[in-house]
Amino acid sequence: MSAVPDEAADDAELPAAVLWDMDGTLVDTEPYWIAAEHELVAAHGGVWTDEHAHALVGSPLLVSGEYIRTHGGVDLTPEEIVEAMLDHVVAAVTRHVPWRPGVGELLGELGDSGIPCALVTMSYARLAAAVTAQLPPGTFAAVVTGDEVRRGKPHPEAYLTAAARLGVPPGECLAIEDSPAGVASAEAAGTTVVAVPHVVPVPPGPGHVLVPTLAGTTVARLYAKALTTTLPASAPALTAPLPTTLPAPSPGRRRPDHQRKT
Repeated sequence: MSAVPDEAADDAELPAAVLWDMDGTLVDTEPYWIAAEHELVAAHGGVWTDEHAHALVGSPLLVSGEYIRTHGGVDLTPEEIVEAMLDHVVAAVTRHVPWRPGVGELLGELGDSGIPCALVTMSYARLAAAVTAQLPPGTFAAVVTGDEVRRGKPHPEAYLTAAARLGVPPGECLAIEDSPAGVASAEAAGTTVVAVPHVVPVPPGPGHVLVPTLAGTTVARLYAKALTTTLPASAPALTAPLPTTLPAPSPGRRRPDHQRKT
């Protein structure tokens, strides 16, 4: 894979739209989620570990709720578990939104360039609203949340839905993600993918480019770097099955391939 000089990248083509993951990519809310899990499990007399928490990064919330019920000993329905955790995280975000480095500059650049953005998250609408309320109106032309799709990440439905709402073919979109499940979802949708690992590692792969941070870069540079990877496959139909359960993590190991909100 050949490198693209920064000065050349700044003159390169731009994506027709940018699709943003939220938790861990746009905002550093994973610590809020992990704190919510620990608090809920402890309140029900269970034991929770960071390894359990990391095993949920990027997965649909109801899948996480079932996992917490099973492995944390929480005697609530998955729906009740999700709502309890959302109460905690929404309250935390309302007090302070922990933006990830470089996000503000990139969103400003996209707005100035007239490139539409969509937010594509497995968090529910009330948390997405708490985050987007802290941004200038119109920052995101579309928002797709986990409570409005039938199949969560790593299924491509959320990214396909976002591209459709923007009226842009997925292959002309740049997706920015931080988790393996999110990267897999964006790749399967046929977008060009930049991965910015945060809480859990993202393995290298032919369908995405890894960058350490969004700080100090531009949309053109990110897009140029991503285009040097293998082009993503054509977007599939919305029929592929999505796993509905997560296995328990092995002792002493993280399981970044089974993920939570993203």
